[in-house]
Amino acid sequence: MQRNIKPNHSTSTAIELHAEVKGVGFPILCLHGHPGSAGCMSVFTEHLCERFQTIAPDLRGYGNSRTRRDFQMQDHIQDLELLLDRLQVEQCLLLGWSLGGILALELALANPQRFTGMILIASAARPRSNHPPVTGQDLLFTGICSIINRLRPGWQWNVETFGKRSLFRYLLQRHQPIAYQYIAQEAMGAYLKTSGPARRALSAALEAGYNRIPDLEQIQCPSLVLAGEADRHITPASSLETARHLGNCQWQCYPNTAHLFPWEIPEQVLRDIDQWLMEQ
Repeated sequence: MQRNIKPNHSTSTAIELHAEVKGVGFPILCLHGHPGSAGCMSVFTEHLCERFQTIAPDLRGYGNSRTRRDFQMQDHIQDLELLLDRLQVEQCLLLGWSLGGILALELALANPQRFTGMILIASAARPRSNHPPVTGQDLLFTGICSIINRLRPGWQWNVETFGKRSLFRYLLQRHQPIAYQYIAQEAMGAYLKTSGPARRALSAALEAGYNRIPDLEQIQCPSLVLAGEADRHITPASSLETARHLGNCQWQCYPNTAHLFPWEIPEQVLRDIDQWLMEQ
């Protein structure tokens, strides 16, 4: 069983990633999930760039970091190290959402001296899901809701008629306009720009039984792990397991939220991140 992502066994060379860099100050590398893009991290970067330099790349196979060739998950690590070298970043904080949190863990394990702290959002070192089987109606209603929402973000009729009966019922709990506005602005475009090679790389890693729990004791930097109580994609129990195995970690689980909780309760999440950053 494959247990980790080993950056020294790559099958391809690193590529230059497209990245959005904002602000000045100590750097924070902000890593999106799947499907996703740098824009999906705007909920964090637009706030944090007021005091930090935020670096939000499109991972290989996502957004504007295009590739037609299949790759393995460890190639993301090489790409990100190349990006930091290109930007002359010697040390930085890590912030990762979902898949981005897994890559943050991998970076911290591969080069602990480079990363001074880590914020994991809806992520886990041994990710587990309890997502129900996806039906044809789920896919149909999700598509209809997404198209209408792109034209009229947060329209309550669309939310009630299609959103709450689509796959968004597993991604959200509160179904408020603010979350659907983020979905319209960032998520739909990111979904359309997520490549086949990116999907296959993630699926292969998960099918191989990804598990970094035994290695977490190696990470000594302070960490913050945040989870949504009703997350079906990466369960809060998975996130809590990760938090308990990190030596210097704070844990927070938000009630009545799911995998997209930063878009459900952005102000609360940002307050908690600010408080943690102030304590470091």
